[in-house]
Amino acid sequence: MEKTPEIRLIPTGAITVLNPRARNKRVFNELVGSIARLGLKKPITVSQRKENGGYDLVCGQGRLEAFIALGQTEIPAVVLNVSKEDCYVMSLVENLARRQHAPLEFIREIGALKERGYSYSQIASKLDFSTEYIYAICYLLDHGEDRLLDAVERAIIPHSIAMEIARAKDGDVQAALADAYESGVIPGNQVLAIRRIIEQRNIVGKTIHSISSRALRSGKKVTAGALIRSYRKETERQKLIVKKAEVAQGRLLFIVNALRRLLGDENFITLLRAESVHTLPKPLAERLDRASA
Repeated sequence: MEKTPEIRLIPTGAITVLNPRARNKRVFNELVGSIARLGLKKPITVSQRKENGGYDLVCGQGRLEAFIALGQTEIPAVVLNVSKEDCYVMSLVENLARRQHAPLEFIREIGALKERGYSYSQIASKLDFSTEYIYAICYLLDHGEDRLLDAVERAIIPHSIAMEIARAKDGDVQAALADAYESGVIPGNQVLAIRRIIEQRNIVGKTIHSISSRALRSGKKVTAGALIRSYRKETERQKLIVKKAEVAQGRLLFIVNALRRLLGDENFITLLRAESVHTLPKPLAERLDRASA
């Protein structure tokens, strides 16, 4: 059962943005106009700092800046009590959860955590990714491989294969791709997609906007076998994700059915009332409503 969050009026000048973001001016002006006309539909979220009485922003930078632009000195906020490190990670997760984001934005947020001193395993644990994936992303970031990162983010190339490409010379990659295709291990459409990315990388550069980056001089030779192993490993990883999703779905179905039966028992309802438990998490309540329909 979830507790109703505490909402307070917080001085805008007392809020520190831990994870600042640049935003489109047109979109921001639309947000300012909407708040001016309709008011704030959703409070921001902050965490209170005991040492100085200030607040760290968890989410709502755009709303906060819109209030400041409108000359408001206070803003409604949900107040949490979490550490500065957790506050930063929560802000990151909130940004990752947005439906629309700029190319490579997810990826660069992972790099930002690495720059703040988090280890690969810590980032993986906090964001629910594998340590291998986080290591690959950070490696590609360190070597300015924007095109490969963009392909990984759009699921064109698995991160493991992107690593093989970044570490190898182009001639080695092309030969390995040809061998892998002829052996039938990597599908033809996958080979073509990888080749297009490599050609763009060679002609235009590693970065999407032709920003200079450090050259990679490892000279490591890549083989068809290495690409095949990476592809198989990625396939197994995705199969494991599907299995985990099926297990989670089964557990959720069990919980929903169990709760539906319990909530149909008047004695259980009386017990909840006696304990002043009157609410359910909204997603679970909606799931129960659908199950009862």
